[in-house]
Amino acid sequence: MRYESCVTSLSWIPSEAITGATRMPFDAGVTHYDEPPPGELGDIEALRAADRFRFANILRAWIETDGSGAITGSGYSGDGLMGTSLVRLGGLQYRFQPVQLPLLQRDPEHGDGWVRFVQTAGGRTGMPAPRRVRRKPFVQWQAPLAWTTMSLTLYADGKAEGEMTGASPFPRHWVYDAEGRLSHKSGLIDFSDWYRKSFGRHSPWGDQDSRALVTAVETALERQLSVDLMHGTGKPKIRRLKAGDVLVRQGEPGIDIYLVLDGVIRVERDGERLAEYGPGAMLGERAHLEAGNRTSTLEAVTACRVASVEASQLDREALEELSGGHRREEAGRGAIG
Repeated sequence: MRYESCVTSLSWIPSEAITGATRMPFDAGVTHYDEPPPGELGDIEALRAADRFRFANILRAWIETDGSGAITGSGYSGDGLMGTSLVRLGGLQYRFQPVQLPLLQRDPEHGDGWVRFVQTAGGRTGMPAPRRVRRKPFVQWQAPLAWTTMSLTLYADGKAEGEMTGASPFPRHWVYDAEGRLSHKSGLIDFSDWYRKSFGRHSPWGDQDSRALVTAVETALERQLSVDLMHGTGKPKIRRLKAGDVLVRQGEPGIDIYLVLDGVIRVERDGERLAEYGPGAMLGERAHLEAGNRTSTLEAVTACRVASVEASQLDREALEELSGGHRREEAGRGAIG
């Protein structure tokens, strides 16, 4: 019997993800941010042709078993894909070609009834970028490296488990399962750290990877509410938090609902850690729906960006549905508010 499965990451640049002077060509329209990739992967070559991602890591692998269920063979069949960088200046446009680095595939790791495959894909983004260096000429025109490291475990009974175990701190990385459904997201973008350090030995092609901070994907309801929050009648307030900062504290009054734009927020109730949420999560609805006081504390696990509006600007029935989902996620341990 032959079993095959896959896990895929798409990497893209969200708006407001870039800081400092490097924003200028994006803000001026010379180059562009990316629209979020779709929730269903679909035709990945069509997405690349439409310039919907910067690079993809497609980890496919297979195992073969005999009549007794013992694994008799295994191998990789995946690849990496790099997108191009389109630059416009006046009436002219030029498409910079990226540099794809060699695909890194570890020797399959064999266990009792399973085989694990690990693959790193990525390379140098297409558009050159200046950075300071300590030696002459003191400025190097070379873009940093971007990558993801994916893991796929295949079992003798046909079950498969995929995850993202490492990634560059920029850009945003989304993970899709074997059916092409969006399943997880990288929880934190750190453009400054990436722009300064992601070269040479500070990459999987040197002597280090970067641990991926991965969070579960938001619900369809949260996606719709996030659109209402960001583009509704009231202009959202954007707040930046450092790791350890408290966004709201249990027992305090509150009227705002929050959308996590970047980073990871921890939910605590009566000193108990209940859950952690990443980009796309909507939090804080309970204070609006009930007595007006926060039912839990929201604390930044990492550096975060959070948008907020008064909860009254959003549909109450939708917020009640969101609250019900949070209750189920917490398995009766408390609501998020």
